[in-house]
Order: sequence, then structure tokens, then C-alpha cells
Amino acid sequence: MIAHVVLFTPRPDLSPAARRDLLEALVAAAGDIPSIRQFRVGRRTKHGLPGYEQVMRDDYEFAAIVEFDDIDGLKTYLAHPSHAVIGRQFTASAVRSLAYDYEVVDAAAARALVDS
Repeated sequence: MIAHVVLFTPRPDLSPAARRDLLEALVAAAGDIPSIRQFRVGRRTKHGLPGYEQVMRDDYEFAAIVEFDDIDGLKTYLAHPSHAVIGRQFTASAVRSLAYDYEVVDAAAARALVDS
């Protein structure tokens, strides 16, 4: 499986309507692009315990995790017109962001990631 992981923080001056528009574009893309197996969006939560929370340099308010069966599914998603809509809104809406793609396996199969 391929996971497309996006961390982002909306601009502070982004209106509630613009935030809703961005969310609606994400939801629409999830339904429009057949290669998507799962599309989840989350807001960062903090537990306050000592550890990694305190050493993170940047704080990203939201995460979007889009899952595909394979790299071809990811490429189909990236080339889809609905992704272009998300991209335009995302670029206009985010003050900072990161996007990375990962091959993901069950923990029992993790050795395959190292051996390949």
C-alpha cells in the first residue's frame, strides 16, 4: 500500500467559509478519484506528556492521509483534475505544509522494507 501523507496548517486569516471550502474539496476528491482506497483527515491532538511533543520544531494543525493500492494509484490521483482543484485551494489556504509518500506494510512484513 502507498500512503500519501500531508501535514498542513491553514493561514491564520483564513475565513471559516474558506476552511469549509477546502474541506469540501477534500471530501469531493475522495469520492471522485477511484484509485483512493481510504482518505482520512485529522486535527492534531496533544497529550501534554513529556517527550516528542516538546521537541517538534513545527506544529502542523491538520493531517490528510490518502491510501492507494500501489504507486500507479497514487500517480492516477496526482494527475486527476480533482487533485488539481485541491492543490490550488491548498496552496492558497496553507501557511505551511509537508507532503510525503510512503510504502506501508503490516509490522509483521516490515523486514521487506529493509531487504528491498
